[in-house]
Amino acid sequence: MAFGYTTLTTISAWLMVTLTPSPLMVSLVQTASTLPSLLLGLVAGALADIVDRRKILLATQIFLLMVTIVLGGSTLTGMIGTTSLLGLVFLVGAGFTFYLPAQHASINELVPHVEISAAMALASTAFSSARAAGPALAAAMVAWLGSTGALLATAPFFLCMIIALRGWHSPPSGAPGVPERLLSSIRGGLRYTRNSPSMRALLVRNLTFSFCASSLLALLPVVARDQFGVGAVGFGLLFSSFGTGAVAGALLLSHLLKKQSLNTIANASAILSAIGILWIAATPIFTVAVLGALVAGAGWGSMFACLSAGTLSTAPAWVRARAVSFGLVTMQTALAIGSLVWGLLASTANARTSLAVSAVLMILLLAISHRTRLALGAELSIKVGLAPPELVIPIQPAPDDGPVVIQLEYLIDPENHKRFLELLDQIEPIRRRNGVSDWRLFRDVEQCERFVERFLVASWGEYIRLRARVTPGEDKLRECVAQLQRTGELVRVSRLIATGRQNA
Repeated sequence: MAFGYTTLTTISAWLMVTLTPSPLMVSLVQTASTLPSLLLGLVAGALADIVDRRKILLATQIFLLMVTIVLGGSTLTGMIGTTSLLGLVFLVGAGFTFYLPAQHASINELVPHVEISAAMALASTAFSSARAAGPALAAAMVAWLGSTGALLATAPFFLCMIIALRGWHSPPSGAPGVPERLLSSIRGGLRYTRNSPSMRALLVRNLTFSFCASSLLALLPVVARDQFGVGAVGFGLLFSSFGTGAVAGALLLSHLLKKQSLNTIANASAILSAIGILWIAATPIFTVAVLGALVAGAGWGSMFACLSAGTLSTAPAWVRARAVSFGLVTMQTALAIGSLVWGLLASTANARTSLAVSAVLMILLLAISHRTRLALGAELSIKVGLAPPELVIPIQPAPDDGPVVIQLEYLIDPENHKRFLELLDQIEPIRRRNGVSDWRLFRDVEQCERFVERFLVASWGEYIRLRARVTPGEDKLRECVAQLQRTGELVRVSRLIATGRQNA
């Protein structure tokens, strides 16, 4: 499906070149395809975590098939114009926005648990390859079939997905417990991202790279037409070279990770992409520019494979679709704004200048954000097959009752105080990202070995969901804390709920 999306948007960009000489209008095609992620991305991720993902996937494929037919038909009849083209490309971007989080979050439902890590690496590489090779395929289709034929030829991509999805039945989405509502699901995703340093680092790197790298995809049709004076065939060669490099860069990721860290590979990818963009901007020779596109594509493919692998390995299953959607929102927003900025600069100066400025800025931003380090995570899933123990309580609160105060009382011998405080410092962000709105650790001034951990949860339903969000790494950390408890003493847990009924 990623092939269908990238192919369709690239063909639309070349179609815009034939409709208007304005570099700004050409760059707006990419803006139109990425803007829906800014407007709808958070909603798409939240839906994919709380409803049947198969229904979302099937609905998006049917929608994209219909839009593709309308776009091809309008071009065939000569009814297409610059405004209507941008509108239809916007609809294509909207369909893709709802598809991607649901697809990525479904990976751990399709393979055995022990193979999740390998499946995620393969999925990130495949998607990055498709996103990079799609434009190359589109350019070849335009050169062979023309814009109209190429648009209609993308329809089978979506039709094949519809056929494949009819035979797949997805398990229920989300963690066990009280189902989330849409707005609380969005808030939960934002809370997780805010309290996860790894996710924040991925989003910052995604933002800076995508903003600068957008210049090449937005302006390559203009470069082909104005800088080198080539038609659809030359445009196809540039994009084919870019796609070949991107596929190679993405495919090399799993091999490179055996020797280098994710952060090192990501830094090298950004530098490689900047060199390729400068290469294209500086050369007056078309064949040399084709080689530059190969280099830029390698950096592009490797970088987005790094970002995808980092996201999929960092976010646990209960919030994975939302994590993917936040990455998509960041990338598409940067691409949309970047395309507009570089298009305006190309209209004021020229495409060469715009490309050169974007490449230099990419290197500067990389230097400024050098402390933002990327790393592979290990939180691949909620504990598969294990539900939290039932609470033995005389009265069962309603899901909206609350807020709820949870209090854990520890008895820690003096020689273990330092280690205990270190572990609780690690537990605090975990509590917050899993659903806690306030967290405090207290020490008894009269009984120095007594510590009280107290945190607030918005509602009883949110507390039930929090208890189900246990990943292997978090569970191991809690076991380490429990081992510091004084021998023969149990950690005392109190659950206090506000009197009266309050909305979460």
